[in-house]
Amino acid sequence: MDDRYSGDVLAAGWRDAGRRVAPKIEAEKDLVVEVAGDGFCGAVIGTQSGHVELEDRLGRRRLFPLGGGFLIDGASVELIPAKPKAPVRPARTASGSFAAPQQRARVARASRILVEGKHDAELVEKVWGDDLRAEGVVVEFLQGVDLLGDLLRDDPPSAERRYGVLVDHLVQGSKETRIAQTVERGPHGRYVRIVGHPHVDVWECVLPRAIGIAAWPQVPRGIDWKTGVSRALGWPAEEQADFARNWQRILGAVHSYRDLDPALLGRVEELIDFVTE
Repeated sequence: MDDRYSGDVLAAGWRDAGRRVAPKIEAEKDLVVEVAGDGFCGAVIGTQSGHVELEDRLGRRRLFPLGGGFLIDGASVELIPAKPKAPVRPARTASGSFAAPQQRARVARASRILVEGKHDAELVEKVWGDDLRAEGVVVEFLQGVDLLGDLLRDDPPSAERRYGVLVDHLVQGSKETRIAQTVERGPHGRYVRIVGHPHVDVWECVLPRAIGIAAWPQVPRGIDWKTGVSRALGWPAEEQADFARNWQRILGAVHSYRDLDPALLGRVEELIDFVTE
């Protein structure tokens, strides 16, 4: 049987037994509350010296002591000072620039950034994609810098249609450097900017630490670079699909400009500036 006399009716808290406790609500700006005592209803303007200031729909403002005596949707609440919020830092893109507010897509410029291959284009898109879309710049790949001369002949640049070109292995004496010098001296040189990084392949522009290795393997001359690197790292290297998967593994490790060699970063920024002048 239930013993209704088992509890001590004079124990601590007996006055509050069964009483509903009003939830504590922070008096954040624009919170709409009603004053239980006189029915005044308004939005929170701010708090000061233990009081909350409310403004009703007619623009009338009144101060009330913080604490109990307020209603939200008819339910009793206790207003407490709102905690100060940490300042919101502007969002940044993967390239490190401040993210622009959401807006309609910009119509693509006539100017273009040209890269040698698909992997180059994917890396540029991953890190600089937000910036390029904001500027309306399209990235196209050439399938090799050897085809640059044909493109310039068939679709010549102009003051309104500039070409920024990013190439691999742009070092003294390389084939890429000779092609760049020929273009710069040619009739289209004024509206073409050719820059590059010193690495044999864009894979090597990703910092080793990003993919968890100490350094990129050294590949002996005469061996295909991607094949040599993949084998040295214990990755499959038998067919083109293997290299595609290896690249996705590398690309997946890139999250921002911090994962890239500075030798590439400055060159891409230079091209963006050139084609958006």
